[in-house]
Amino acid sequence: MAPAANEVNEVRVVEHQGIRLATEAFGDPNNPPVLLIMGATASMLGWPDAFCTALAEHGLHVIRFDHRDTGESTTVPPGEAKYAVEDLADDAFAILDAYGMDKANLVGMSLGGYIAQMLAVTKPERVASLTLIASEPLGWDGKALPHISQEFLDHFGALSSLDWSDRAAVADFLIESERLCAGTVVPFDEGRARARVERVMSRSDSLPSMFNHGALTTREDWTGRFREIGCPTMVIHGAVDPILPVENGRAIADGIPGASLAILARTGHEFPLPSIPGIAEQIAAHVRGAQL
Repeated sequence: MAPAANEVNEVRVVEHQGIRLATEAFGDPNNPPVLLIMGATASMLGWPDAFCTALAEHGLHVIRFDHRDTGESTTVPPGEAKYAVEDLADDAFAILDAYGMDKANLVGMSLGGYIAQMLAVTKPERVASLTLIASEPLGWDGKALPHISQEFLDHFGALSSLDWSDRAAVADFLIESERLCAGTVVPFDEGRARARVERVMSRSDSLPSMFNHGALTTREDWTGRFREIGCPTMVIHGAVDPILPVENGRAIADGIPGASLAILARTGHEFPLPSIPGIAEQIAAHVRGAQL
């Protein structure tokens, strides 16, 4: 079914600090705005099409985008990135500016959730609400939290020997990454993962550049800053997340006054297809509550 006239998807390139940021919008521009911020190494396709469409159908104006070094945004050769996490946060503000949004609801996943917290701390007047999915606290100041599984670290150890000219080998590597992120809500669907990976690979002129994100650092001291967040905040976390285990989500929710926490059983660092309608409904209700 074709979208209604006021719900046409819009593709736009935002120019910012000499780089290009590819964006795509869903839904009616008159509806409450939502900016989706994906995690490290992930392009806008990390947000499933079905998820973006579901949010738009709930009456939201949704924007997703390619980070630097992913998708159709500007890339630099592997190992030559000079930017910091704060620059990715500035990119998000530049996208809001380009769409004429003084204030937006932010939905961040993994590193995207970390960036969303930065935005809420540095310019709270521009953030109506936060939804933090599979993320970690900005400037954690407590006892050490568990992080990435050894199995995933071992998998990424193969990056140094990966032949990027071998498309099949690269696809297999990325598919295995998705398998390692997955929980057990449904059996891992390799066919679906392969189709998404093929889309990811076809949208970048420098696929290895996505791993520049692995070397990102911060310029500023953010210690304890997540505790300053005052906007309505909802934390969503998979119970079996192998990248940022669920203790990270609990720490965020415990540290931000009034934050809610939804733990998804048998869910990893992912968007299981059967969970998309429920997650979209939760986010839409959270955004509507923030407008009151």
